[in-house]
Amino acid sequence: MSHDILKEIRELTGAGILEIKNALAETGNNKEKAIEVLRKKGALKAGKKADRSAKEGLVESYIHPGSRVGVLVEVNCETDFVARTPDFKNLVKELALHIAAANPLYINISDVPEEVVEKEKEIYKEQSAAAIKGKPEEIVSKIMEGKIAKYYEEACLMEQPFAKNPEQKVKDLVAAAVAKMGENVVVKRFARFVLGN
Repeated sequence: MSHDILKEIRELTGAGILEIKNALAETGNNKEKAIEVLRKKGALKAGKKADRSAKEGLVESYIHPGSRVGVLVEVNCETDFVARTPDFKNLVKELALHIAAANPLYINISDVPEEVVEKEKEIYKEQSAAAIKGKPEEIVSKIMEGKIAKYYEEACLMEQPFAKNPEQKVKDLVAAAVAKMGENVVVKRFARFVLGN
């Protein structure tokens, strides 16, 4: 087990060295499977902490070179101690950079208004009318579910592939931070400004 593999897995998951060694042992030193195991554990930890109040944190700004795009983002945690750590500050910076690059419209799926979802469904039905004509209702329903899932992946910050590592979703990045810092971390709000819009 090389030090490079440990370091790489730690950067991807935010897990501790002992957790990584255990995951590698559990998966027969298979790096991909070990990462999967650690992400699932990180998501479980994040889920357990999700109900805890997060009232501290940071507001971060990012102005893209050329000053044509700017972002303000508020990310909350439970204590001011964690808010001042380099890990938390780096997470907030990464999220601001990602928002500038990926232009999400909402934070979570639950933030998308129902009328927007219905409008998207109408658009998809019109676009694929020929393709779905004559198909059974359950197949049409599955096609619509896939299209809506794709919309959420494009429009919702937490569902988007992380700009710096598209194999990881933003929600996985936040879950890894929760696992590493031991506190609930919540993206509270953001605003993205584009010159002339």
